[in-house]
Amino acid sequence: MLNKDQIKQLFPDWEDGLYESIIEHAELRTAPAGSTLLKMGQNIKSTMLVVEGTVKLYQENEEGAEYFMYHLNPGEACAVTMVCNYHLEQSQVLAKAVTDVSFLAIPIEFMDKWLNEYKSWHYFVIRTYRLRYEELLKTIHETAFKNMDERLEFYIKRQVKQFGNTLKLTHQEIANDLNTSREVVSRLLKKMENHQWIILNRNSFEWIKKD
Repeated sequence: MLNKDQIKQLFPDWEDGLYESIIEHAELRTAPAGSTLLKMGQNIKSTMLVVEGTVKLYQENEEGAEYFMYHLNPGEACAVTMVCNYHLEQSQVLAKAVTDVSFLAIPIEFMDKWLNEYKSWHYFVIRTYRLRYEELLKTIHETAFKNMDERLEFYIKRQVKQFGNTLKLTHQEIANDLNTSREVVSRLLKKMENHQWIILNRNSFEWIKKD
């Protein structure tokens, strides 16, 4: 388990009592890259706070097609598990480990308890909801009002912000995230290369466009 100083570095501005409660009740879990951390329809038993690595959240339809929503990074919490914990609902998203990850799993019964006991936890939960809501609004805007060229550029910029200018993504992985075909992605990436926005490599590419 992490000590108080380690938790405080990731989640500053909490009350001392909350840090002590986290140490007492949370479980530090690890998962290798590629692991599924949360499934559609899964009953939620704990809230997830990321300590190390990157987690990717998707929406999934009845046919199994996935659509990328956003990443979770160290010092961030999964708003979906907070909502499910509070309302005792099933998960409506899919969460996967992009890298090896470690996270704090907080049992469901402490959600209401800490909301009532610690103002800092209340503010943390509200801030988490707001950030994810804003992220989803951006995604909805790109999906509803932009063509695929613009959606792909928006997607790539999000990945660059997360992982740097060199992205180890296959055309099929991008197509899955955008719920489109590999052929469409390949054509648009080639178009970007012709415009000198990217340098294509095998199973990776480098973003070089200057904004």
